[in-house]
Amino acid sequence: MEQIQPYLDKAIELGMMYLPKLVLAIITLIVGFWIIKRIGKGMNAVLGHRSIDDSLQKFLTSLVDVLLKILLLVAVAGMVGIETTSFIAMLGAIGLAVGLALQGSLGNLAGGVLILFFKPYRVGDVIEAQGHLGRVHDIQIFTTILMTMDNQRIVIPNGLMSNGCIKNIFCEPQRRVDIEFGISYGDSIEGARAAIQSVIDADDRILTDGDFAPNIFVSAHADSSINMLTRVWVNTEDYWPVYFGLFEQVKYAFDKAGITIPFPQRDVHLFQQS
Repeated sequence: MEQIQPYLDKAIELGMMYLPKLVLAIITLIVGFWIIKRIGKGMNAVLGHRSIDDSLQKFLTSLVDVLLKILLLVAVAGMVGIETTSFIAMLGAIGLAVGLALQGSLGNLAGGVLILFFKPYRVGDVIEAQGHLGRVHDIQIFTTILMTMDNQRIVIPNGLMSNGCIKNIFCEPQRRVDIEFGISYGDSIEGARAAIQSVIDADDRILTDGDFAPNIFVSAHADSSINMLTRVWVNTEDYWPVYFGLFEQVKYAFDKAGITIPFPQRDVHLFQQS
């Protein structure tokens, strides 16, 4: 018993020294996790009121949650007497190594955050980017997925999307349809203009008020035709139906008015030599 007594005394001394710190660390850990949980809920509420994209909202909340928990664990370790300097240095070295190994993926991650935050395009928009034209099917953290008009799937890294030029074709509520119609040099310009105008007046999808008034110009004296440039405004969802419909209806109107749509011609002169 006398041999064990010094060890018991030492254990009691260490317990008296570290037990309050351990209890305080446990309380700090529990309270800290509760506060971090409340912060996460608060972030979700704030981001939700600002109409932040769900993917970006979840990503930012998760990122803040992980960072706060790491800081809490480092603080708790320091409270119980664990040397945290080397621990922080190790975390920094690990972070640097992971960053170098995944720098391409991190670039795509940063690009995804920027896209989801600034919204240069949204799901459903038709865009042209990186040489591809298609409808945005999904915006993920690392990639953007496009579906082409013939239903091919294009996956583009967000790093390229955030640093490149993007043409958002149907983001505005109205678009202008520009079409050139060629008529023969012998045909009446006013007759052709009247025929085109009759097609425009008959189409309820074409906007005609104020700044959206249609225009019909003589745009060029081409090799085989007088070109009539027609500009009309439509709601974005009506762009393609009106675009293709004008070609068909104007042909019918030209035929009815006796207007000829010319095709390229070339006169060939033959000279007979003796």
